[in-house]
Amino acid sequence: MSTMNTVGRPTTPNAITSKPATLTGGRGLLQNEHLIFESDGWGKTGVDLPEPTTDGSDLGDLVRKDPIGLPGLSEPETMRHYVRLSQKNHAIDLAIYPLGSCTMKHNPRLNEKMARLPGFSDIHPLQPISTVQGALELMDTLSHWLTTLTGMPAVALSPKAGAHGELCGLMAIRAAHEASGEHEKRRKVLVPTSAHGTNPATAAFVGYTVVEVAQTDDGRVDVADLASKLGDDVAAIMVTNPNTCGLFERDILEISRLTHEAGAYFYCDGANFNAIVGRVRPGDLGVDAMHINLHKTFSTPHGGGGPGAGPVVLSEALAPFAPAPWVVHDQNGYRLIEREEDEAAQAFGRLCAFQGQMGMYTRALSYMMSHGADGLRQVAEDAVLNANYIKARLSDVMSAAFPEGPCMHEALFDDEWLKGTDITTLDFAKAMIDEGFHPMTMYFPLVVHGAMLIEPTETESKQELDRFIEAMRALAGAAKAGDVDRFKGAPFHAPMKRLDETRAARAPVLRWTAPQGSNIAAE
Repeated sequence: MSTMNTVGRPTTPNAITSKPATLTGGRGLLQNEHLIFESDGWGKTGVDLPEPTTDGSDLGDLVRKDPIGLPGLSEPETMRHYVRLSQKNHAIDLAIYPLGSCTMKHNPRLNEKMARLPGFSDIHPLQPISTVQGALELMDTLSHWLTTLTGMPAVALSPKAGAHGELCGLMAIRAAHEASGEHEKRRKVLVPTSAHGTNPATAAFVGYTVVEVAQTDDGRVDVADLASKLGDDVAAIMVTNPNTCGLFERDILEISRLTHEAGAYFYCDGANFNAIVGRVRPGDLGVDAMHINLHKTFSTPHGGGGPGAGPVVLSEALAPFAPAPWVVHDQNGYRLIEREEDEAAQAFGRLCAFQGQMGMYTRALSYMMSHGADGLRQVAEDAVLNANYIKARLSDVMSAAFPEGPCMHEALFDDEWLKGTDITTLDFAKAMIDEGFHPMTMYFPLVVHGAMLIEPTETESKQELDRFIEAMRALAGAAKAGDVDRFKGAPFHAPMKRLDETRAARAPVLRWTAPQGSNIAAE
């Protein structure tokens, strides 16, 4: 006899224990897939090549004497291997990806189509300027959109990611202080306790001493503590707005005023620009430098080690120190200003070999132009609406970290509601995997105990949000009802079970070795 669970699907009592283990390791139509090195493909190749006409004697000692150590797979075997691996992971194309402070939004296929146009995908950075006028025009147009949306006069496109953008901004600030003769005196950077970890790391990398600024009980910068630490030895402050707690810094104008009054610069971490794009211009708030994650706000692909893009917008005071190159347009068309030219005499240098990531520029501009100014404003409004909807629907079963007032683009919960259940934030997150959902960001920001940070983005429909919310409410009910086993052993249904995290940290296996009895090494 079946019943209905809280998310509206039939379920059988004791379903978890009544399912027999499969004989192959596969589950349903999902195949059990080994590592590619464990494939039965040794001694063969998926490609027919002609016999070599030379013996390689001219290579001397460089001739390979041992097997290359790579399996040979046919095209179907290769394709199936990677497709099967993809089925073992989560993706934004499968379901909501609720990681907070990461903005895992849908990447429209239109953007991908534009990035694959031959005029953009086939060009080379060393081509003559006359042959890449369209690409330079695209970069110039993207720059216009970014400076208009932020209210800033200049932008450096070349940084490859958010942290790279932070580096760009702080190096521009350092160059400005060097130009004024104050660098040796101004050696501190103030960073709030709730900042992204890259903020203090970047400041230290550039050579500054990091000073922590306290947070108020309602999750915002403690302006009094900031004021007490500002002085003529401070080079800059680094503030995320909206901040990592998902809240807008309502004292941002006062923070800016105090910073500039002390002769320091205001660096804003723009990771959460998705919450205010089209509604707030950071330049109007007194920001001097801010990186913009194209993969967060403007839908270019996220993660995977790149290729990324983190353009940095700069105030009038910092614009002369922007890194080369940048695009200008005159009567002769579009051209690049390089470091060695007079127009870039104050540039602090270069951040990458060429002009940045063209594919990301194309995708981001496609997103901007397809939305228009009014559409980008709606992006922010819908992102904030979705986050507040989640906060409102879950606050009666989970404890909001900052219950008073609305949040911005992400809803933050703590683990207060789990007290007395013997269930941790980690246990709850693992149980979410069994329900088909990627966990939210856990234990961050560090200023909130057992943090659960949920960012739905604007791309999720109400139907999908409700599906996620009902699953969260069902799990919360199970936790409070004492169903501890459901959580402590989770995930039960994932391809891989829970790791012994202590052992994995203390004794990590960093190198693959062939299984015992395998003939791989002998091939």
